[in-house]
Amino acid sequence: MSFEMWAEKYRPKTLDDMVNQKEIVERLKSFVKSRNVPHCIFAGPPGTGKTTAALCLARDLYGEPYREHIMELNASDERGIDVVRETVKTFARVRSIGEIPFKIMILDEADNMTSDAQQALRRTMERYTETCRFILCANYSGKIIEPIQSRCAPFRFSFLPREEHDKYLKHISENENVKLLKEGLDAVFEVCGGDLRKAINTLQAAASLNKPIDAKVVYSITGKASPADVQKMLEIAMKGNFMEARKQLREMIQKYGVAGSDIIRQIHTEIFRADIPEQWKIKLANIVGEIDYRLVEGADEEVQLSALLARLVEAANELEKSNKV
Repeated sequence: MSFEMWAEKYRPKTLDDMVNQKEIVERLKSFVKSRNVPHCIFAGPPGTGKTTAALCLARDLYGEPYREHIMELNASDERGIDVVRETVKTFARVRSIGEIPFKIMILDEADNMTSDAQQALRRTMERYTETCRFILCANYSGKIIEPIQSRCAPFRFSFLPREEHDKYLKHISENENVKLLKEGLDAVFEVCGGDLRKAINTLQAAASLNKPIDAKVVYSITGKASPADVQKMLEIAMKGNFMEARKQLREMIQKYGVAGSDIIRQIHTEIFRADIPEQWKIKLANIVGEIDYRLVEGADEEVQLSALLARLVEAANELEKSNKV
């Protein structure tokens, strides 16, 4: 089994290699064909291929020595105005040597840049547009100031569909001689959603245990509770048995080492899967949101999770009374 990071090993090299975002890929291919690229904003959740698409575009445009014509910068690490004035401006002002007259600056997590830095970036984009094109990768495009958004072509990236997700992970597991069971594949998707980078990293971490990858392995290495255990705890609480539900909660924390915020998110998910009236889902979601806010503010996890279960028991009692009326 390879010791290389699988997320890098199996990262697409060209636009043709990308397994999703077909409409986006076609638009980017048209840029390569015309040998001209506008300023772009690649927006979407983590792990959807934003940075990969930018690198594939650069490779297809410049050929193999593409690294000589681009610069990658993680704006969440270097988010201040000084970085724009020095690093970005220095790179942008120098003309590219070769057939393509401009270079490409890839700004990862650009939505984490300060407002002042974004204003400075806007001026740099305007001044050096002939020598440098900018690709801004962001989880939330709404955090990018309007003057920059209006100067960029927008691209919206979405999570990988389940079918493509499974196909890609099966391909990797076969290549790496890893036994990935169906329940393990389901657990990876449950934990990671369509975040392919996270899914590949999870698969590699599970494979390092050198045993068949089932649901138990996936939940143990990701620090997530099994949805079945969360559902069982909720069912106990909704039956009005507070002490038994609290015991189940403590067992989950000890068994999986799961954080309170993660349990909150899993409870939120299971509430909407539960077979209860919609108005009660709304009520319970509101309770979960309140407890989540308290945790963010620094409240004690066990106390707040116990309070959540108590509120769920109260809600269950109200639901039972309303059904009798």
